[in-house]
Amino acid sequence: MDVCQITDPTDPRVREFARMRDPQLRDSLADGYGAFLAEGLVVVERTLRAGHRPRRVLTEARWVEALEPLLAGRGVPVHVAERSVLRAITGYPEHPGPLATFDRPPERAVADVLAGARRLVVLEDTVNPTNMGVLFRCAAGLGIDGVLLTPRCTDPLYRRSVRASMGEIFAIGWARFDAWPDGLAALRGAGFTVAAMTPGPGSVPLDAYDAAAVDRLAVLLGTEGPGLSDAALAAADVRLSIPMSNGVDSLNVGAAAAVACWVLGRRPS
Repeated sequence: MDVCQITDPTDPRVREFARMRDPQLRDSLADGYGAFLAEGLVVVERTLRAGHRPRRVLTEARWVEALEPLLAGRGVPVHVAERSVLRAITGYPEHPGPLATFDRPPERAVADVLAGARRLVVLEDTVNPTNMGVLFRCAAGLGIDGVLLTPRCTDPLYRRSVRASMGEIFAIGWARFDAWPDGLAALRGAGFTVAAMTPGPGSVPLDAYDAAAVDRLAVLLGTEGPGLSDAALAAADVRLSIPMSNGVDSLNVGAAAAVACWVLGRRPS
């Protein structure tokens, strides 16, 4: 590894980390793909394992030994700084481990995610990056083959999304619709049954729905607070709800995703 000490927060070698926020990183390279940030040793390791090309690392000295086998032979600059200098560079009060910038991959086409998939999650207007990461982790770990996003969803490669997913965003394919709800036509054309998760009237309790009898199933999850739009609900083939108790009407979208993916990830035998 090419290890160098950073004592000046304005050092140009760490400019990528210098209070650059996600949109700036996204647009930071001339090729149009930009960069993204991985935060924490586990997340950096999983990002490398997924095949993404690292650009630079910024870390406290205590993480250098653990980084060495991950970065061996890659020729990646590793910038080491004291915690106070790290804070001055990034503007973040705490760092759960090393920070690494990676080249941003081009987004996949919806058709690529549909091909061969039997279980999908479709996120409508999810705007909170932490929720986005939690949703991806649920989907990746609970039997879902891919995730599709509406145009207004936040970026899955934002720092907090990648961290909240613990790097599992890279374990599952995803793509973004060009238009919504028109994008549902592609799902139907590929033979998917569209199931909308909603606590509203007319929904079928999740434990009463035979997901194993459905060959290709796409689960719609709505934005934080309002849930799914009227247009998405109207376009769904079936509405499903999680049975609740004690007067609680619904769950946070991340918790709802965990329940829905666990049940609806079941396949025909």
